[in-house]
Amino acid sequence: MDLTDSAAEAEFRHEVREWLGDHLAGEFAAARGLGGPGREHEGFAERLAWDRLLAEHGWTCLGWPREHGGRAATVQQQVIFHEEYARAEAPVRVGHIGEELLGPTLIAFGSPAQQRRFLPEIVAVRELWCQGYSEPGAGSDLANVATTAELRGDEWVIDGQKVWTSLAHVADWCFVLVRTDPGQRRHHGLSYLLVPMDQPGVQVRPIRQLTGTSEFNEVFFDDARTDAVNVVGEIGAGWRVAMGTLGFERGIGTVDQQVVFRRELAAITELARANGSIDDPLLRDRIAQAWIGLEALRCTVLRTLGAAGPPGSESSVVKLLWSTFHRGLGELAMEVAGAGGLLTRGAPYDLDAWQRLFLFSRADTIYGGSNEIQRNIIAERVLGLPREARP
Repeated sequence: MDLTDSAAEAEFRHEVREWLGDHLAGEFAAARGLGGPGREHEGFAERLAWDRLLAEHGWTCLGWPREHGGRAATVQQQVIFHEEYARAEAPVRVGHIGEELLGPTLIAFGSPAQQRRFLPEIVAVRELWCQGYSEPGAGSDLANVATTAELRGDEWVIDGQKVWTSLAHVADWCFVLVRTDPGQRRHHGLSYLLVPMDQPGVQVRPIRQLTGTSEFNEVFFDDARTDAVNVVGEIGAGWRVAMGTLGFERGIGTVDQQVVFRRELAAITELARANGSIDDPLLRDRIAQAWIGLEALRCTVLRTLGAAGPPGSESSVVKLLWSTFHRGLGELAMEVAGAGGLLTRGAPYDLDAWQRLFLFSRADTIYGGSNEIQRNIIAERVLGLPREARP
């Protein structure tokens, strides 16, 4: 795997760098660095306007085929874009769930009518999406989904509850995994529906996190409605579509995550220089290990994305790597901050960036499929080891 830029890639990197330098100015200069884990509340309106500016200039959905509004960018070009995006300290995107999860899913599994209806709105950042997977009794064990949908005439009627739904409070639509055949168990009889959020049958309740913010939510469906045509793939075969979405989530989306990780590590290193903690050889070694870990994560992501076909079970390796890395980065941030990191800046709960990073990153190894589940997937589906005994 050659990690150096070819002549064409170097030219593309220059184009990206020049555009970001020209446009992260004026009204968008103050948007630099906004957003991120535990900070999704920051400058939402400014970040949405920035995303739409990206769309106007063709910088959204880079890897999508041209017929669906993308640039058909190579994996390396997408990585270059995200690297330059991080270097410019551009704000964290608000339309990433639609762009990185639902869009590729519709391209792979959706009908032509669904692609025509939804993909242009994602490219232009006119509609925002959230993901309705986890439930109180179905987190990493996603096949235990209990939310139901019944087809009545030309509509699906949905009842149930989803939890840990990121950005549901700002989303226009939700892709929801539901049980459409109550006689089936586990991953059989599930369907993948596209559901509008702005309707009487959908209630969103914020979940207050350790950071004091509420980007996660509970979503209650009480006779919520969506058109019969808004099922992706075949009725009752939603498990395959849902697994496809998870593969995309652990694919190019992880490149986007590294935008934040690289920025955080650079800031932690600067803090260590400023407060003198970098003179501690053990702490300096921890910083060096974090840099190596981030580079190893980058190489692993590139290798996974460069493999033929859509992301498979191997993407669980990437989830395991990035979540463990980021949790460790939060711990490193608190060590560099020292004893002062134990105190809030003001009442009642005014956290600084390092405290927020530490507290939010405790959840990284749990959401999106816990590390324990990922290790089982790697063992059984990648390494071919015997399946764990199940009741």
